Amino acid sequence: MRLPTTEHTSRPWRIHEVAPDFQVEDVWALPTPGGPDDLARLVRQFATGHGAGKGRPISAPVPRALFAIRWKLGALLGWDRPGTGIGTRVPTLRERLPADLRDGTRGPDLTAVPFTSVYQTHDEWVAEMANRTVHTVMHIGWVPDGAVGYRGQMAVLMKPNGLFGALYMAAIKPFRYVGVYPALLRMIGRGWRTDAGPAGGPGGADAGPTGVPGRAGHHS
Repeated sequence: MRLPTTEHTSRPWRIHEVAPDFQVEDVWALPTPGGPDDLARLVRQFATGHGAGKGRPISAPVPRALFAIRWKLGALLGWDRPGTGIGTRVPTLRERLPADLRDGTRGPDLTAVPFTSVYQTHDEWVAEMANRTVHTVMHIGWVPDGAVGYRGQMAVLMKPNGLFGALYMAAIKPFRYVGVYPALLRMIGRGWRTDAGPAGGPGGADAGPTGVPGRAGHHS
């Protein structure tokens, strides 16, 4: 379910101090009911691409086709060349982090899509990606659900690259709302329901702070 922007901006997230120059594009309630400490489980699901189908970010036919078209255009027009990404066209947001976030858990990078982790706390996880058109931040928060539990909340923050980037993002917005986000939310919910983990907590007894088995998070 899409939420008002204020559902993100009114909460005391650390991302506000890290990326004040980014625009909040979308805020979504995620179908991931859980307890107060379950963000790590959701992070693990995102990082491993569970539920995406053969390592793809989206498995449904229509959004998968849209992604395929986007990557083909990117390859043809050079939108995704190495020199257009994080650390080249734009610096990583990790360079803006205050000391406590910089020295804390960074969190895992994604495997299905080119997002790299910026930081992870008990109730926040941030990852970023950039290309020739935009610098995008994915913010996953863990919030009370208004009843007796908690759920995930996803905000997408964007900083378009000039006029071309702004026009491009405006042009694809209808496709994101109709073809991408509904399938993405269904995929997240499906993965959440099937990735409950063994008794004693998601990810098993050897899971690290990121929720990834055998991994204690990585730092930089």
